[in-house]
Amino acid sequence: MTAPATQELNSTETAEKAFVHAEGIHKRFPVHGGILNRVVANVHAVTDVSFSIARGETLGVVGESGCGKSTLGKMVIRLLEPTEGKVYLEGSEITGLDHKQMMSVRRRMQIIFQDPYSSLNPRLTVRGLLKEAIAFHNVVTPDKMESYIDELIATVGMRPESKDKFPHEFSGGQRQRLGIARALALKPEFIVADEPVSALDVSIQAQVLNLMKDLKEQLGLTMMFISHDLKVVEHFCDNVMVMYLGRVMEKIQSDRLREQAEHPYTRALLGSNPIDDPDERRPLTVLQGDVPSPLNPPPGCPFAGRCPEVQDRCRTEMPPLEMRVNGQAVACWARM
Repeated sequence: MTAPATQELNSTETAEKAFVHAEGIHKRFPVHGGILNRVVANVHAVTDVSFSIARGETLGVVGESGCGKSTLGKMVIRLLEPTEGKVYLEGSEITGLDHKQMMSVRRRMQIIFQDPYSSLNPRLTVRGLLKEAIAFHNVVTPDKMESYIDELIATVGMRPESKDKFPHEFSGGQRQRLGIARALALKPEFIVADEPVSALDVSIQAQVLNLMKDLKEQLGLTMMFISHDLKVVEHFCDNVMVMYLGRVMEKIQSDRLREQAEHPYTRALLGSNPIDDPDERRPLTVLQGDVPSPLNPPPGCPFAGRCPEVQDRCRTEMPPLEMRVNGQAVACWARM
């Protein structure tokens, strides 16, 4: 497992040392209404998120649906623009770059989408899908195009004849392998994997995860792995960042997650996982209440309404993300 990144004490120093660094990221989506179609409210999708990923490391981002994981991932690679905050790649800020300046960065940062079918053009064969991206970015010369496509298909464990088929002719697991091949086609250094196995059967998930883990090690990739499954993240990632209603609740090394997680929300997520050993008996954790609306987030900690350890202060003040000596960080008044 890759050594964890250093503590995020000095934002400038951290941005320079980390391969990918995000600082104070916010994303608000305006809601229009009324006769004049003015902005009447904002959806607070991501609020004040900062993190660093060292080269070769995988950061797992977990949380319930709607917590802002996918929005965050898309902002990191500039598929969405942050409302506030900065993103750095190898110490250079990329949030201020225009379209032309971003072209050289695009090759270095790619994404694997959650739904492999909707993310593949149904009118193009596999050859066409891969050739389109490779030719646009001039990854290889035209005379090496076919051999490079064959190499990509073999890399993800597909047969050579696959390149002449259309996306609808493949199973879900095969389509996700094609999504991985397309992401690898530009020889990226950083990949955002947005719940890449959640749409697949359990029997296929392990195959795709093992493929991604092998490719990460072989190619020296740096990754952000987005998931709602803590078991998958624990197996696949070096560090874990837990989000709730757009905010970071906890950061922790994955090998410490099960035993040393402190935040009540992280503990609740761990307690809601199915039990591996059928002979083991423990009650599953079921959180009461609903997630607050991102249109009108509550003051204080967003988890206060569902937290079993809530204090009066939690309902009025948002706890800071306090860094521990071991690099773990927790945003919880009960843990201060």
